[in-house]
Amino acid sequence: MKDVEAQAKTRMDKVIAGLQHEMAAIRTGRASVNLLDSVRVDYYGTPSPLNHVATLHVPEPSLITLQPYDVSQIGAIEKAIRASDLGLNPSNDGKLIRVPVPALTEERRKEMVKRLHHVAEDHRVAIRNIRRDSNDAVKKLLKDKAISEDEDKRAHDEIQKMTDSVIQKVDQLAKAKEKEILEI
Repeated sequence: MKDVEAQAKTRMDKVIAGLQHEMAAIRTGRASVNLLDSVRVDYYGTPSPLNHVATLHVPEPSLITLQPYDVSQIGAIEKAIRASDLGLNPSNDGKLIRVPVPALTEERRKEMVKRLHHVAEDHRVAIRNIRRDSNDAVKKLLKDKAISEDEDKRAHDEIQKMTDSVIQKVDQLAKAKEKEILEI
């Protein structure tokens, strides 16, 4: 029974980590190197994350700079950033790529918030699926007579408490990110 609860906790923690990672890639009004996490560059035939082919910096709140390790890849990096759905327009001086992060329009902010709500809901569903799997495992233990009915009820209550607290954390993270997006 403890194994089931521990496994559920571990899986729920992974869902929270995944949510934080996905939320970091959602654009707010200011520049962040995490903004470019989803961008992949065709590096000699292999799709690679930007941070594997260049050094990323945020010298000011509305600018990201990229210094490619291999200067011959500057065009491919620029092309990959343009092709992403982030709405960014990079420029280069031959050695350094500058990516200005424009201020978000009201419409774009609302789009970002919608996307954020969708991402948060996907993670809530994942948490509920973990709860269902854990409850099924506990029911199987009861059916196999490995635990008593009291232990079954206690385990279901514990799993529900854990689920509620993790969903509450998802909601808090989403609310904080939404505030950050809508902040001008």
